Amino acid sequence: MNYAYSTSAVLLAYLLGSLSFAVIVSKLMGLNDPRSFGSKNPGATNVLRSGNKTAAVATLLLDALKGWLPVVLVKWFGSDYGLGDGTVAAVGLAAFLGHLYPVFFQFKGGKGVATAAGVLLGVSWVLGLATLATWLIVAYFSRYSSLAALAAAVFSPLYYLFGDRAAWYVDQGILVMLVVISALLVYRHRENISKLLKGTEAKLGASRRPGKQPIKRAGKTGK
Repeated sequence: MNYAYSTSAVLLAYLLGSLSFAVIVSKLMGLNDPRSFGSKNPGATNVLRSGNKTAAVATLLLDALKGWLPVVLVKWFGSDYGLGDGTVAAVGLAAFLGHLYPVFFQFKGGKGVATAAGVLLGVSWVLGLATLATWLIVAYFSRYSSLAALAAAVFSPLYYLFGDRAAWYVDQGILVMLVVISALLVYRHRENISKLLKGTEAKLGASRRPGKQPIKRAGKTGK
């Protein structure tokens, strides 16, 4: 019976992760599909390039929420159904994979930075904040969102190990989940790594929007 509950939780986490909020929010707000401009990545950073900060913030929060919610639900209520840290790790990874390979969007998703942050916050708010602080510091000084994401990805499993017996007890399943998420984040940023090395990566705040009027309002057609 525990196996059935665990499998159901993982499946639901994947389906939740498959909701591409960059596309959904942009459509609801009458904006261009984020897959059609800039980096073509359905994520908050690319939505920001539309010029609509509200849409970008909404995308960021919702993408983080879909990583956080499955993890905390299993942590809070999983013991009632015999679910432990192994299921916590599995649902966190499932939500992240849903964002990367969403079943509702032809398995073409974003890079997963916000969703990964949500998963980390669900595992431990201390771990999540430490990783977010790393992202903010690198982003502030470099102005590269991708470089900040890569730094945060590398350090998050290390922070989890460093916190053993001080802030938490390391669980092997959760550690493996964090390492896999970090590896996938680096893999999904492989094009950004190439651009960083070539010096062609766009900095935060730089617009790469197509044409003069990239924002498409509901009921109107763009150029």
